[in-house]
Amino acid sequence: MPSVSEVFEIPKFYYFESGNDFSGSKGDFSYKIVNGEKLRAMTWHGRLCSAKAQIEHESEFDRDQNGFDQMIKWLEEVYAGKSE
Repeated sequence: MPSVSEVFEIPKFYYFESGNDFSGSKGDFSYKIVNGEKLRAMTWHGRLCSAKAQIEHESEFDRDQNGFDQMIKWLEEVYAGKSE
């Protein structure tokens, strides 16, 4: 499955357009994308699942290609320590 991110293994927008959630990690950095009226992205450190982890960053994005692209950029910036 080709990734849309240079940092993370995240599927293309069609995966989310179909109503799927997605979670993954890179090293100690974990993230989850929850599908709803908007795309909600959460990040935390550690191997706990999102329900048990202390969420460090969370943001919502429009559920369209533009919002999806903004979410990918946000996740990459959070990972790089450039976003709050």
